[in-house]
Amino acid sequence: MTNTQQRRSVSDYLSTLPTEPETDLPIELISLETSQPRRYFDPEKLEQLADSIRKFGIIEPLLVRQKGSSYFLVAGERRYRAAKMAELKTVPVVVRELSDEEALAVALVENLVREDLNPVEETEGILCLLALELQISVEEVKSLLYRLDNEQKGKATNNVIGNEKQAQIKSVFEGLGQSWQSFVNNRLPLLKLPNHILEEIRKGTIAYTKAKAISTLKNEDQQKTLLDEAIAQELSLTEIKQRIKSLKEQQHNNDDDEENLFKQQVNKTSQLLKKAKPLKNTRQQKKLLRLLSEIETLLTNTETSKEKEIEK
Repeated sequence: MTNTQQRRSVSDYLSTLPTEPETDLPIELISLETSQPRRYFDPEKLEQLADSIRKFGIIEPLLVRQKGSSYFLVAGERRYRAAKMAELKTVPVVVRELSDEEALAVALVENLVREDLNPVEETEGILCLLALELQISVEEVKSLLYRLDNEQKGKATNNVIGNEKQAQIKSVFEGLGQSWQSFVNNRLPLLKLPNHILEEIRKGTIAYTKAKAISTLKNEDQQKTLLDEAIAQELSLTEIKQRIKSLKEQQHNNDDDEENLFKQQVNKTSQLLKKAKPLKNTRQQKKLLRLLSEIETLLTNTETSKEKEIEK
């Protein structure tokens, strides 16, 4: 796939996906690939699909590839899992000769086009597909997309990425019926959310917009508490924002109280130090000097840290 002539488009991979079964295979002969891109399946939806399969069978065949005497699932993992739940002995399949890279690409495309993915899975899937297309790592894909976005916004030198890579990126998004600019600005930031919030989005228990709002709370305990409440009480986005506003106001008041308390303590101690005379007790005198030295070091280090932050 490094050569332009050898690259396959999203539509090419879509055409690989079967619509009519070629044969039936015992389900026990089919194994999952170690690189299956999808990680979470809603148990309730799986059970609903299993009920449908019990009544009507599998309408759309699974895509598998053969390696030696073994068969490995390429596309249709949700149907495969539901079929096992329905205790089917055989399943309709289409067998294709695919390389490891082609099998992963087909699996990614099927998930992105045919499955009801949550925003996290969809974002990760698109990044993996781009990584395969461009023959680079997922982290390099992220960096490339941000650079391309900066170019478009005039924040970086034009054409540092190269026309061919730009064409490859745009081709993938066009094949998926999506905008790469929207992906960069609305979906990539999603992966920067805390893991406990990402996990709930992955499970489908909370909408991305609500989760993003909750992530604006800097206190992790407050985040987790509000996240649990939003899920359990099915809070609307407006209700979540109202609670966030209340929590931030409360935190601001607490910060003001702490600052006032600190200032009072500093003033009180300063007055005592101004009046202080050398202590007759040598041990106490040494202890006081040591504490004053520690305070001086702490304040000096704090100021140095602030200066470094400003320089950045």
